[in-house]
Amino acid sequence: MAALNLPQLAQLAHPAPVELARPRTFEKHLVQVRRSTRVSNHSSPVYKELAEGFVETNASASDEARAAALHEAQELVSGLGSGNPTIVKTIIPSYISGGFFLCLKRQFCMENLSKGDEVMTLVDVDGNEYPTRYLAQRFGLSAGWKEFAFAHDLVEGDALVFQLIRPTAFKVYIVRVKRSEGSSAGSA
Repeated sequence: MAALNLPQLAQLAHPAPVELARPRTFEKHLVQVRRSTRVSNHSSPVYKELAEGFVETNASASDEARAAALHEAQELVSGLGSGNPTIVKTIIPSYISGGFFLCLKRQFCMENLSKGDEVMTLVDVDGNEYPTRYLAQRFGLSAGWKEFAFAHDLVEGDALVFQLIRPTAFKVYIVRVKRSEGSSAGSA
């Protein structure tokens, strides 16, 4: 056995037990959770529990109010005449928070707008101009749209009529949604 070195081979096959590493310990520090400055100026949403889940109940327009604003916007389009192409968009939350990207209808963009990215100017009824970035691949308005939305206090349910007045400019008419809190509708 000594010639085969069996005792040494046995020790190599079963090494001596190794001391286990100590578990890591972490110090816990209490820190204030970072909040976005975008939502810090707004009150916390109020949620009401329903059978199908949670629904935000404060400051949202009813379906009837949204439909009325959309109908009023469509009547405005018919009153503008057919000289310039128009498109109607109803504001949804993602258009006025988070990414601030306004999607336009693909067919409208393909037929009436540039095939490449460029600066589109939004002109309100007072003649104020807001440069925005039109992204042809995504069929929507990006940079600059946020400033327009904030300047006009757009809220969910507002209906916007975009009338193409030049190849790179929209005249924008705003039809306000009537809210249950008592704000009135009108063009801005």
